[in-house]
Amino acid sequence: MQFATDPPIADKIQKMAQRVRWRDPAILKRGIDQTRLVLDDSRDDRTEFCFLVLGDTGSGPEHGQHPQRRVAEAMLPHVDSARFILHTGDVVYLVGSSEYYQANFIRPYKELLVGGDRPKQIAFDRMVFKTPTFLVPGNHDYYDLTLVQGLLGGATLSFRRLRWLRLDFDIGWHGSYQGKAYAQAFLDVLSRFTNPDQLDHHLKQHYTAKTETGYCLQYRPGEFTRLPNRYYTFRYGGVDFFALDSNTFNAPLPIPDTKAGDDYRVELRSRRRQLEQEKQQLFMEVDQFDRDREEDADALSDLRTKLQQLDETILDIDKQLASNEDELPDVDQSQLEWLQQRLIDSWHNKDVRGRVVFFHHPPYVTEATKWEQAQTITIRRHLRRVLDRVAEAVGSLAGDRPLVDLVINGHAHCMEYLRTLDTGHADSHMHWLVCGGSGFSLRRQRAEGADLTEIYDSPTGRHDRLVARSQLFVGRNGHGSLKRVPTPS
Repeated sequence: MQFATDPPIADKIQKMAQRVRWRDPAILKRGIDQTRLVLDDSRDDRTEFCFLVLGDTGSGPEHGQHPQRRVAEAMLPHVDSARFILHTGDVVYLVGSSEYYQANFIRPYKELLVGGDRPKQIAFDRMVFKTPTFLVPGNHDYYDLTLVQGLLGGATLSFRRLRWLRLDFDIGWHGSYQGKAYAQAFLDVLSRFTNPDQLDHHLKQHYTAKTETGYCLQYRPGEFTRLPNRYYTFRYGGVDFFALDSNTFNAPLPIPDTKAGDDYRVELRSRRRQLEQEKQQLFMEVDQFDRDREEDADALSDLRTKLQQLDETILDIDKQLASNEDELPDVDQSQLEWLQQRLIDSWHNKDVRGRVVFFHHPPYVTEATKWEQAQTITIRRHLRRVLDRVAEAVGSLAGDRPLVDLVINGHAHCMEYLRTLDTGHADSHMHWLVCGGSGFSLRRQRAEGADLTEIYDSPTGRHDRLVARSQLFVGRNGHGSLKRVPTPS
């Protein structure tokens, strides 16, 4: 059974645009920038500040514990000193369903929300953050279920908790509806205003901040904490933060229609069959364990992690096999051009002293399941292209500094700090932070270790280039009785 389906990129872009009434005449008339917000906390003029980062928080309670609650409790002592929180995506597993927001996000992170002392009374689409929280969508926030999957998931919910069961995957009656639940939970869904007067009143009330790019949404902690779009920017303490939706520029390049390409397709299909066989074998192992025994609970958690890893790899292979050389893959060119121009503008603004970019899929990572994925390669290629063009545009303005001071991602279930070396592109000598293990099963580092290499072509042939090195990796290590899983501290 495939646990989820991923909507086409064009559908994601179109649906999200409709929800925020992207470039609606009423919005354009007011000169509103729908990709910007201003955080109104009266402290953003201070040059020294800190913020918290978490990601991949989507799992619910398991075996009498709630991993996310433990993460929240570890965060709480630092919330008052932090100016805001960045969330790197995958808010709710497994398929971004509104059914699971209450148990998987609202209750474990209740202290961040207005009315958090009564979390069961908070509707998923009525959340207001006390601590400013800036999110980006992850792949699971867009996932869906087919009709058959939804009927099976909903009808077997009680039964799954008794047996099969022991591996409950947080799947109910439906998925995210192409990211609808995420949008309703966090974005300013202007499509709900069918009356022009209502829309006009709302814009007058909340889009009042004046910036060099026009009026924009005013983010007020404890009062109005919606985001203007699936990608956006804000400035704090002289630092520009850029939030991206990497789910709309992660489509793999088409496989060439050559002998080598044909061989690669055969290899992918063979690999996919092997992965499906491994999934079936894991399902057969489930009956060996009793979820009420602590040692078996750990084994079942490992099984669930392996099954989800296999499913992610299968989905990545399916994306490659679906690529067609006669058709270029869907790419959110508008978002990439927006990022390029905003980075250029940022470098030409003397009031800006730093730049941070955050999005879901990491371009650099040593977690075992991600570095070789086609989506990782695609994300890295698009980001490099943007940064190369920015470097050309800003020229000597950057000096010896990297174009971006820090890139923060999720997706890989670990905490990792990396530095790029000379990549041959403008993403050289940059700092990269992966924070994708919050409240969900951590994974191991790849067997090859901390060094990341790429093959590149030169006049003398093909060569390996060391492009990045991991400085710190926090994840799962060991096997069986020697397994070690870091705990929040």
